[in-house]
Amino acid sequence: MNTTHFAIIQLPWLGDRQQMVAAYRRLIPDAAKQGVTLIGLQEFSLSPYLAGTRHPDNFQWAEARHGGETDLLMGSLAKEHNLTIISSIFERRKGANVSSTDPNDYLDTALIHTPDGVLAYATEKMHIPSGDGYHETDYFVGGDYQQVRYPVHALSDVAISTPTCYDQWFPEVARMAAIHGAELLFYPTAIGSEPNAPEFDSKDAWQTVMRGHAVANGVFVAAANRVGSENGVMFYGSSFIADPGGNVLAEAPRDEEAVIVAVLEQPTFDQWRHLFPLLRQRRPDAYGSLTDAVRDPLDDSHWENP
Repeated sequence: MNTTHFAIIQLPWLGDRQQMVAAYRRLIPDAAKQGVTLIGLQEFSLSPYLAGTRHPDNFQWAEARHGGETDLLMGSLAKEHNLTIISSIFERRKGANVSSTDPNDYLDTALIHTPDGVLAYATEKMHIPSGDGYHETDYFVGGDYQQVRYPVHALSDVAISTPTCYDQWFPEVARMAAIHGAELLFYPTAIGSEPNAPEFDSKDAWQTVMRGHAVANGVFVAAANRVGSENGVMFYGSSFIADPGGNVLAEAPRDEEAVIVAVLEQPTFDQWRHLFPLLRQRRPDAYGSLTDAVRDPLDDSHWENP
């Protein structure tokens, strides 16, 4: 990798797409003036968190990967300001009927527009949650990576992987990306309170698990989260950027619009990989059981006697 100037933009849902577009037209140029060459945006960058409720009208927020509103906007901004932008859409699959309410016709997809304005790369969210306030399985399915290697994208300065939101809880995704050459993991995100447990706060656990991915895989890790309240969920912001040692380089507040910037230093990356060559010292020959079905931890009948 080369040293990379990276920014994250954190926003609430502003009520309609026109106001979201105006916000990005204001904030992206401001970040570019700080010398940033790479910008990451939150999950469903131009849309509300549509999966907060179960209603067929929410499918209206779907758009095409190519030629949709997000593609056109981010392509123009990337080209105008000579930078790379990572955004996120509720994607209607190519060929799907625009009136379809079948989740199999939809995906949650991260897009990467390069400085020439081209939609160069896309990555489909793999793990799809379902629960109060987060009814994502009602709206879309996970990407199918059985026949295709999990993608890592070679940008001009850094090799990047862009899983989305719930993927951040799964170390397998981070490890696959690192094995395939990722130097930066960036997660567009929408996470906040739990409607059925309002006293529960997962913010620290959320950051900790991703910082662990950074350490275990020797990569920079970052996430752009939403703020504000939607359908009873209070998104807790706290977007952040961490280095391969798990150190937080920049962090946004929990409850307001923010632009955070960090420099991803090549010497930091190289030093960690040199001192902790964990990827090279793996034992894949011993990991076959990772694909076993999960067993009930309270059932000790499967444990072998010493």
